[in-house]
Amino acid sequence: MQLPIFIENSRVPVVLSKVAPIKIWAINIGPFVWCRGALTESTKQHECIHWEQQKELLIFGFLVLYAFYYFKNLIKLKNGSDAYRAIPFEMEAFRNEHVNDYIKIRKRYEWLRYI
Repeated sequence: MQLPIFIENSRVPVVLSKVAPIKIWAINIGPFVWCRGALTESTKQHECIHWEQQKELLIFGFLVLYAFYYFKNLIKLKNGSDAYRAIPFEMEAFRNEHVNDYIKIRKRYEWLRYI
């Protein structure tokens, strides 16, 4: 079985968007990616980058650091959307979601470059 597992047309992002500072299209937690609709190749790549980050940090470490960077950025930037975009994990994923074969060439802990 190849991970992550993609689940399209899910209500999970819809429900989570009610408490999130952004409208969530797709979300990756552990080996699962839930998407509101059909996943594009760039969204799949974006979420695969998050899967690699989560494996590096044993999932729990990723979730803790993700929340830490979000709240740190929120205090600094005073805007939920801007705080989300400034999370190092998101910066790596957004910057490389269109790079062909990025997962194959990605160095471990590449997200550290974005701190």
